[in-house]
Amino acid sequence: MLDYIAALIARNRTKGILIDTDLLLLYFVGSYDPAWIGRFKRTITFTPEDFEQLAALIHYFEIVMTTPNVLTEVSNLSNQLPAQVRGLYFQVFGQLTSQFQETYLPSERICGQPPFLRFGLTDAGIIALAPGKYLVLTDDFPLANFLQSTDVDVINFNHIRPLNWG
Repeated sequence: MLDYIAALIARNRTKGILIDTDLLLLYFVGSYDPAWIGRFKRTITFTPEDFEQLAALIHYFEIVMTTPNVLTEVSNLSNQLPAQVRGLYFQVFGQLTSQFQETYLPSERICGQPPFLRFGLTDAGIIALAPGKYLVLTDDFPLANFLQSTDVDVINFNHIRPLNWG
């Protein structure tokens, strides 16, 4: 498994990585303050070490892709942070978005594809954007399995959490 993951990463280093919502939220929260990872209900399943590993993996890639749908979901989930930290957090959020390339796919196009009925708008957008272009990094087991079944390069973050990339 490790050889397979290493090959996926090497093959896609220059093409880019597309990060799903939960992991991008972990990256933003950890970049703001790693202590909040275990305190925020939306990232409590992760550890500061997961953030460090994710950050090291992200920085390995020349291109980090996102979509407006992913960023909107991350922003909406981030609004659940306590009011006293949101202002500074969203400053960090805004600064970090400059690290990403953002690709827009019209919702009408995404909703017209069969995966929309199963996965919803954000994940169906990832499914539409990734094939042949980007490695997808997710912790969503159904999404990872679907992508793998359609020959899209994908890594389930839960499979690499025990490894040390940092």
